[in-house]
Amino acid sequence: MYLELKDIKKSFGTGENRTQVLKGISCGIEKGKICVLLGPSGSGKSTLLNIIGGIEKADGGSISIDGELMESMNEKKLSLYRRKHLGYVFQSYNLIPNLTVRENIEVGAYLSSNPLPIDDMIKTLGLWEHQNKTPNQLSGGQQQRTAIGRAIIKNPGILLCDEPTGALDYNTSKEILKLIEDVNKKYGNTVILVTHNDAIKNMADYVIKLKDGQIRKTDINENKIPAMELEW
Repeated sequence: MYLELKDIKKSFGTGENRTQVLKGISCGIEKGKICVLLGPSGSGKSTLLNIIGGIEKADGGSISIDGELMESMNEKKLSLYRRKHLGYVFQSYNLIPNLTVRENIEVGAYLSSNPLPIDDMIKTLGLWEHQNKTPNQLSGGQQQRTAIGRAIIKNPGILLCDEPTGALDYNTSKEILKLIEDVNKKYGNTVILVTHNDAIKNMADYVIKLKDGQIRKTDINENKIPAMELEW
């Protein structure tokens, strides 16, 4: 497996207020696949994504990506790991307001020793005509496209998406999901997408259903539906 998680545990708080958010998560994801982490609010899916992304540290268990163990890394190695392996797309776009679309995407390219061609990326994103605009001149969907471009331009092994359509309307949400689907096909990135929207699971290769900090069910989807055909 490209990504392997073994017995991941995480708690927050202290003493009587300590709450166990992840209660021993174990799973594996093959390279180049789309995996949806599905579950209600509070199920632990975003915490799990943050641990995979090195943003939060697990209390126990192990994570390996392409044979590299995360927990054995010091801070410098962890920073290099994030650069080498990970691209992150948030629900909030987190773009730099005084930079253009092209410049925001270039920020991601500077973090990589092997970035993808930026002109090709901007065209794939459907942003060629908007590349010299700043974020306040863009729609929500265009801003999210830019954020995806910034994450993908560094050519990461894994694209982590935390509710990437949460702030978008129905039609724009489907366009963003199609873009993620297209990027996966074109560049071969492994995609891990967190959502509470049950319909989105139908575009994924793997579906991991979380509830109360545990995996309740893992499905392999042999009849994927294209993103633009999803209904909810």
